[in-house]
Amino acid sequence: MERTAGRELALVPRPAACDAFLHYRTSKVRALRAARLERLVRELVSGDRAQDPGFVPAFLATHRAFVPTARVLALLLPPPPPPLPPGVEIKKTEGRDLSFNQNLRAVVSVLGSWLRDHPQDFRDPPAHSDLSSVRTFLGWAAPLGAEAREAEKLLGQLLEEAEHAQEEEAQPQARAGPPGAAQTPCAGCPEGCSQEEEGLVQEGPELLDFGVDEVAEQLTLLDVELFSRVRPCECLGSVWSQRDRPGAAGVAPTVRATVTQFNTVTGCVLGSVLGPPGLAAPQRAQRLEKWIRIAQRCRELRNFSSLRAILSALQSNPIYRLKRSWGAVSREPLSTFRKLSQIFSDENNHLSCREILSQEEATEGPQEEDTPLGSLPSKLPPGPVPYLGTFLTDLIMLDTALPDMLEGDLINFEKRRKEWEILARIQQLQRRCRSYCLSPHPPVLAALRAQRQLSEEQSYHVSRVIEPPAASCPSSPRVRRRISLTKRLSAKLSREKGSSPGGSPGDPSSPTSSLSPGSPPSSPRSKDPPPGSPPASPGPQVPSTKLPLSPDLPGPRPLALSLSGPCIPLLGQQGSEARVIRVSIDNDHGNLYRSILLTSQDKAPSVVQRALQKHNVAQPWAHDYQLFQVLPGDRELLIPDNANVFYAMSPAAPGDFMLRRKGGARHTNSVSPT
Repeated sequence: MERTAGRELALVPRPAACDAFLHYRTSKVRALRAARLERLVRELVSGDRAQDPGFVPAFLATHRAFVPTARVLALLLPPPPPPLPPGVEIKKTEGRDLSFNQNLRAVVSVLGSWLRDHPQDFRDPPAHSDLSSVRTFLGWAAPLGAEAREAEKLLGQLLEEAEHAQEEEAQPQARAGPPGAAQTPCAGCPEGCSQEEEGLVQEGPELLDFGVDEVAEQLTLLDVELFSRVRPCECLGSVWSQRDRPGAAGVAPTVRATVTQFNTVTGCVLGSVLGPPGLAAPQRAQRLEKWIRIAQRCRELRNFSSLRAILSALQSNPIYRLKRSWGAVSREPLSTFRKLSQIFSDENNHLSCREILSQEEATEGPQEEDTPLGSLPSKLPPGPVPYLGTFLTDLIMLDTALPDMLEGDLINFEKRRKEWEILARIQQLQRRCRSYCLSPHPPVLAALRAQRQLSEEQSYHVSRVIEPPAASCPSSPRVRRRISLTKRLSAKLSREKGSSPGGSPGDPSSPTSSLSPGSPPSSPRSKDPPPGSPPASPGPQVPSTKLPLSPDLPGPRPLALSLSGPCIPLLGQQGSEARVIRVSIDNDHGNLYRSILLTSQDKAPSVVQRALQKHNVAQPWAHDYQLFQVLPGDRELLIPDNANVFYAMSPAAPGDFMLRRKGGARHTNSVSPT
């Protein structure tokens, strides 16, 4: 029942002299688009020359989205051979059993790639049972092979990490919380005010006391180290969207680390620019100009991550609304700021940034796998360091737009292949980042850690103290409003028609306590700005400590998504017949939202069934659930069982829905559609 597709690849030689003989060769590639799990595992070791060369790496990189590692190993590893009768021995050649057939070699080869490229798949403390199964197989199939040594090495690393973690837990927590997070409120001040606002500053030099090059290089050093450690599989939409699920604090730790660094940089910009309220406008303008120069230097270093973080802070409402400070900024830095802001314009889904990154990638650079971080630089520029959020957004959109399963209980592997194309680009960029040659400068790093941090509420309060809201802001730099994730998803879908066999769209989880990639949080009162304040800026607002970061990493070009059926128009345009909604289940497992695509043809039973599928709830129970739309003011709107959800829902309210079992306790403020 599997679905395959054949592709013909024509190999075109380089231009040759007129007397040269041109030879063209066509190769057929067999691509498995959808199949059951057993068929996919058999494909791993098929050895077919016509097999898609990207199948094995795509499967190993994405399999955790649809099957646990233990299940794959159970299907992949053959049973050990029966014991030999007493006195009978089998001769061995170089540690390899003479009966070691081609299938076993294929299994060992796959395990070698798996252990080398995705070692975290075998982390299962304390016993690491999956790794034990691999070691047992390699112990009789290839006892002296490199794969067996890799397995033993990995086991030692996992045990060492566990021991190190236990030692850290045993030590007293001598360190305080995050840098600059602990601030003592001063008596008599409004809530959110701290002693910092009374003129107290940190001890030692501030971050802006150092030169532009020093700060930009140290930010790039930190970003390179964190990005190089990112495990691409953690970027999958189905994995990253689980980060706010109860008990999922350890999900995607390497991606969370980049989020924390992004939040730290934006916090440093806010804290240093807002500074003591007593600063005069020209002094604050000097701080703005210096951060603009640091951003420009990050651009020259090809560090798009810190570049985006700095621009996000400068475009946030607490800084953006400072009319007098922006009015004192010189013309040249202001022009530079506007040009840099265009790189991350949301009007075309960061198209400018994607094109720039694609051009940067096209530059030939060192590609050696064993090039250590910090090695001698080549004549060509290193990097680039991308803004991880663009990749996360693309993967979230893929997970939302394409179904996990197709008709006939087939795994949609074409979706996994598209995800792998993005993950492969992340890996390629990680290799390119090894060519950076930057040395740590402890004083700058210490100032970065000690830099004063402000929460969103504190930032907005200090901003209003600096310039009361009565003043208008004509001098603030004009920028376009940002486009929401829903609009960008619809825009992607509308740019290309295509087909995907059956099924319902996948989804990312998008809890209310955290914003999904691509929709950074706004300032605390951005929905109700002070009189005369300018429109909200397009860049991401200041990320909060709840990991709301909208990392959306630059890609080479807009990701092409396709759904069955006609082209979907942009949400918000007249005649729009589709939108993305979020659906949660009223249970004891936390307020976990999953996103699905709602069209004007969807009835309530279909929406309920697809939502249950995304929440991994048995679909035969669909008739036991009712659908409610969550309305402002702690109210709910009951969607009748046979209603068209698209037209029955309240268009003015957010697209958040909840599934509740029929007969269960209903909200006291439930209303019925009129």
